[in-house]
Amino acid sequence: MSYGSSPNPKLFFDKGTIRIEDSKLIRIPGTKYDDRTKVLRSYGLNYSEIIEYLKKSDLDFVDNVPDFISSPVFQMRNLELRDYQLQAIQNWEKSSMRGCVILPTGAGKTAIGIKAIQKVNAATLIVVPTIDLMEQWTNSISKYLSIDNDQNLQDITIGKLGGGENNLQAITVTTYDSAYLRASSIGNQFKLIIFDEVHHLPASGYRSIAEQFISPYRLGLTATIEREDELHELIPYLTGGVVFRLGSQELSDQKYLAEYSIDRIQVNLTPEEQKEYEVNHNKFLTNLKQLGFRVPSMYNLKRLIMMSNKNKIAREAMLARNKANEIALNSKAKIEELQKILQQNKNIKTIIFTQNKKMVYNLSNRFLIPHITYKTIKEERRDVLEGFKSGRYNAVVTSKVLDEGVDVPDAELGIIMSGTGSGRELIQRLGRILRPKQDGRNARLVELVSKHTRETNTSAKRITALNKNSVVTNNNSSSSYGN
Repeated sequence: MSYGSSPNPKLFFDKGTIRIEDSKLIRIPGTKYDDRTKVLRSYGLNYSEIIEYLKKSDLDFVDNVPDFISSPVFQMRNLELRDYQLQAIQNWEKSSMRGCVILPTGAGKTAIGIKAIQKVNAATLIVVPTIDLMEQWTNSISKYLSIDNDQNLQDITIGKLGGGENNLQAITVTTYDSAYLRASSIGNQFKLIIFDEVHHLPASGYRSIAEQFISPYRLGLTATIEREDELHELIPYLTGGVVFRLGSQELSDQKYLAEYSIDRIQVNLTPEEQKEYEVNHNKFLTNLKQLGFRVPSMYNLKRLIMMSNKNKIAREAMLARNKANEIALNSKAKIEELQKILQQNKNIKTIIFTQNKKMVYNLSNRFLIPHITYKTIKEERRDVLEGFKSGRYNAVVTSKVLDEGVDVPDAELGIIMSGTGSGRELIQRLGRILRPKQDGRNARLVELVSKHTRETNTSAKRITALNKNSVVTNNNSSSSYGN
């Protein structure tokens, strides 16, 4: 678009950046002078801010940046939003259609995304972490959105990038990996960009997706936005801040999710296990002190891993720590307690979560329970999940692969054999059992924790993180509540 007489500053999209030529301006916010090409440059992310500055400054310019894919008029069909979903959309609109919505698994984040597409009614890119989520989003959009063609509703053709697909449409679903590879070439073609599981976005590499797209409208969706590496602090810059948050307890109170309890069952290691645990744990702490590390923090652990390739003391410390963890996480008493729980809940849909695939295989073989790991082929995984849904299987054992990105059939009981101290991991696992039950029964999540080990601290850490995440954000204000 041109204002005034030439020569005017000219804006172009150039490999994920905004290139500004013929600019006599000393400074435009968000831009830097490129000595190599003698032009001003900026991330695509700053496009809206640059245009707003030029317009407010009453400056003449030529805008050749957008190349938005032509979009038909989208209409909702057969999708009634709940009160909190409508509030989330309203808060997002008030924030200039930028920001993040935080809701537990099963609370309908996809429905909010679909409503956002209909509100913007323009070319939209949905970025997801897995191929499974690509399929889920594609199916949901096809089900609930249609094209209004002179009052005759038509089905939408959904584009896909990733998993062997390479098809751009007005609504396109892509993986983070594919979006990362294509951002520099398609970053000016979508007006709205939705980041599902937005906590992935700040990771090194992925954040460049948000930086290279010019999309003025952005929506982040997740069950928990916090990251242990604190990189979630970048999310307001990449997508906008949190505009709505509702925790699982609040939604359970409102009967949108099943009421639930979280129980911790502490078990004793055998005397042999306890002795071996203490030997290895003390070896780990002793070596840390020799290396000058005062506390076994996450930061120090990362340093230790880096040092272990060349430093014998660091390598011995890592081996001792890993052995101690293996004993605590895979204790015999845990397996005996699991057997009791399974016997007491024979007809209850149960998901068993573990930290590593070795334990998955052990439990699967011992209790004749189907398993799913990242190595499970697609056809086998589909069969297990369909069998779980139909009642052919009452239990399934898994590692981290079912924490997110997979549509898991409803379960009533979750058993955590082992896990990290991550609040996100606990929230995701809890979300797998929270869909409302037909008979109104409560959901139950059970943690099995080895006494007198660091696992007790790990359990306390994730419960604390869960409670911190359970806050209500409404009209940009917040209050907290506990479980």
